Amino acid sequence: MKQNKNSNMKFVVILTLLAVAILAAVVVFSNKEETLPTDTKKIDITGQPSLGDQDAPVTIVEFGDFKCPACKAWGEMIYPKLVTDYIETGTVQFSFVNVLFHGDESTLGSIAAESVLERSPSIYWDFHHALYDAQPAENHDAEWITPERILEIASDFPEIDQTLLKEDMDQQATMEKVKLDEDLVREVGVAMTPTIVINGKMMEDPFDYEAIKSAIEQAKKDKD
Repeated sequence: MKQNKNSNMKFVVILTLLAVAILAAVVVFSNKEETLPTDTKKIDITGQPSLGDQDAPVTIVEFGDFKCPACKAWGEMIYPKLVTDYIETGTVQFSFVNVLFHGDESTLGSIAAESVLERSPSIYWDFHHALYDAQPAENHDAEWITPERILEIASDFPEIDQTLLKEDMDQQATMEKVKLDEDLVREVGVAMTPTIVINGKMMEDPFDYEAIKSAIEQAKKDKD
């Protein structure tokens, strides 16, 4: 009789341990679901600066900050490859969304860029890259995005009316568009710059071009 009791107790202990293990597995699985890279809904790029075929099967959205050194590096190392391999071939439509992680300077750069986009859209991307080119190679925290510096950069582009650009910066005329970008940054859950989203999939490493290529090819297959 004692042996039966011991057997019953062992059986109960085993069942209890099994239940705890199952519960732990469920909790771990649930946490994994929450910590996976953001699988966003389709990002609305209406009004955003865009390059490439509007009917391209793959959309890439860069969330970037003009004050961010990593964004400048991404623009020099990865972006040109995307243009050659996928944007010019009609596979990818590329868009940019302003991020304001560096405060007032990020905001000012975004306001200026949005002004150029609104008034001289054909020159936007040249101005966009010129802003990044003006970023100092050292002492990134030093103030460099100022109205004076932006107007100096704009002076290289005859298409840009500097008087209107100055007015837009002084009056924060495009701030509403910049705030829409801020809302999009929060909605997507952007936590670093640059953040690259390919057909709703946020890349873990924006500098891993092989992973970007794989994501593009997979997105193309998913569209077929």
